Amino acid sequence: MALKVMIVDDSLVMRKLVLKSLRAAGIDIDPIEASDGIEALKKLDPKTVQLIISDWNMPRMDGLSFVKKVRGDKKKKHIPIIMLTTEGSMAKFEEALDNGVDDYVTKPFTPDKLKKKVDKVINK
Repeated sequence: MALKVMIVDDSLVMRKLVLKSLRAAGIDIDPIEASDGIEALKKLDPKTVQLIISDWNMPRMDGLSFVKKVRGDKKKKHIPIIMLTTEGSMAKFEEALDNGVDDYVTKPFTPDKLKKKVDKVINK
């Protein structure tokens, strides 16, 4: 059965790269795409989405604000979230983890690296 994944990134190219990487890693996915946190919240169905992969830096609503909204909603807070970011500081990673991110992947990434993170948060 395909994994229902929401991919949130303001870059269409990056969303396609995430999709391609997940498929290259052998993960069968049924994707939902959103260009920022506001669009993602509108599309996020807590009954079907099994994983969120979100960029950090986006216009309108950034990834961290999106994560806080998801974690603050009792119907959605169970969904695992992987933050995708160019941010490299440990302080940023700790801030993301403190706010409910399950794991993070730094850009650039490989399909194998992404798969390891997906397997880790899905099989918790």
